[in-house]
Amino acid sequence: MVACMFAHFSIAQAPLKKPVVPKLVVGIVVDQMRYDYIYKYWNKFGEEGFKRMVNEGFFCRNTNFNYVPTYTGPGHASIYTGTTPSVHGIISNQWYSREKAAMVYCAYDKSVEPVGTQSPSGKMSPVNMLSTTVGDELRLSNNMRSKVIGISLKDRSSILPAGHAANAAYWLDKSSGNWITSSHYMKALPKWVNDFNSKELVKNYLSKPWTTLLLPDQYTESVADDNKYEGKFSGEAAPVFPHNLPALMAANGGLGLIASTPFGNSITKDFSIETMKAEGLGKGEFTDFIAISFSSTDYIGHQYGTNAVETEDTYLRLDKDLAELLKFIDTHVGKNNALVFLTADHGAVDNANFLIDSKIPAGYINSNRAEDSLKAKLFKQYGDSIVLSYSNQQVYLNYKIFERKKVNSPALEKMVADFMLTTKGVSSVVTATALKNNYFPSGINHLIQNGYSQKRSGDVAVNYEPGWVEYEKEGTTHGAPYTYDTHVPLIWYGFNVKSGSSDESFNITDIAPTISLLLNLPFPNGCTGKPIQQITGSK
Repeated sequence: MVACMFAHFSIAQAPLKKPVVPKLVVGIVVDQMRYDYIYKYWNKFGEEGFKRMVNEGFFCRNTNFNYVPTYTGPGHASIYTGTTPSVHGIISNQWYSREKAAMVYCAYDKSVEPVGTQSPSGKMSPVNMLSTTVGDELRLSNNMRSKVIGISLKDRSSILPAGHAANAAYWLDKSSGNWITSSHYMKALPKWVNDFNSKELVKNYLSKPWTTLLLPDQYTESVADDNKYEGKFSGEAAPVFPHNLPALMAANGGLGLIASTPFGNSITKDFSIETMKAEGLGKGEFTDFIAISFSSTDYIGHQYGTNAVETEDTYLRLDKDLAELLKFIDTHVGKNNALVFLTADHGAVDNANFLIDSKIPAGYINSNRAEDSLKAKLFKQYGDSIVLSYSNQQVYLNYKIFERKKVNSPALEKMVADFMLTTKGVSSVVTATALKNNYFPSGINHLIQNGYSQKRSGDVAVNYEPGWVEYEKEGTTHGAPYTYDTHVPLIWYGFNVKSGSSDESFNITDIAPTISLLLNLPFPNGCTGKPIQQITGSK
């Protein structure tokens, strides 16, 4: 026994070493990018953008959002917090507040001041997000010596990824074409931001028409340029190329028009590169983090849909922007010193009329009519206004009237649910009582439960049939629990990432804990995702 013990202790133990970490983490979110776009446009992509990431990186081909609604605000929050709206609280881009008796915007903060503008578009912060991001944990881990910065045309798409303790989040003020922030981050814009704004690049990008990158007849992945499924700019006779941007500016939001063109992505790329240069990201002792969100894909997708020449042209141009961004990373810190991931905040459904014309079930929901009918029914029965709001496919009921009229809450929820189920295009409903008292391990109700907040969500959640939408007849939207909205690309690239792919099922909430392990950080404090072992190297 003694000899055995001595034999055990004689084995040499290799000294533990602190794991090497990347100098820079670059998060890239492409707003409204469906998973299939990678393959749909593959033959048109160059070799240095999406193809480079897929061929040299690791492609998680079966990554889905694990909640609804699939919108921009919840999407960005979930990617970087590693949890669902039920925990981080960003249940939609905006939602009805019982306390305020009004809709509230996910990033609005009346307590902060605009920086770089006088516009109320600067009164934004992450105040409504209830959990930390991976960037927050990075800053906390080294006494705030890492730099964490978020960048996007949309305020929510820069603010929510960057988190509460970020050095900065920058978004575009559409009235001036300048990059701005709020007093949550700083008192004044850095000189380099003012210098960048002084170049007036938005005006430059909008100074010429938007023409196709390729010859028009080469857009074989798209439907005909002139069709009834697409929206058009004010002042245009038809939604066709070329789009005369200088002539369209006055009737289409002035400098804000850039968001609805692929050049909104280009200026986001320009500003991101300038940020990394000016802030010396990846050059210090501690890991830095930049979260970049390309928003123009969403604006263009909403206007033109999933099968438009404009959509295809936008992704081909984004491919070039991505190639330039990767090339800059090569020279700035080196591929092996940067951990890069690319994903999306949601997908998109095909235009409903396009589906109908293709003999596929689809349709349009008139939510205002459904709400009015419900209000009339309940008013007739109770003689009072019981419905406060129908928003984000949720019915909010007036609790004060419950108490006054001694209404049984679960019974009324069921009555509302039964009524909403009679609406054409509605697939299923679930009540708040059911969500509170039961656990749904899978299916639609599981996704609804993950998106449900007891304090912020409504009393009856309504789910539509596949292909059915609350939207205009042109363009498209998103928000559903179906794969066209939940299935998104997830590509890892750079630092210690081995090339390959996996068809294993991953959730969007797995991204943040994966990064946390690679950086030796605590998971974000509300994290419910799990690390992706193919990326972390664990077994």
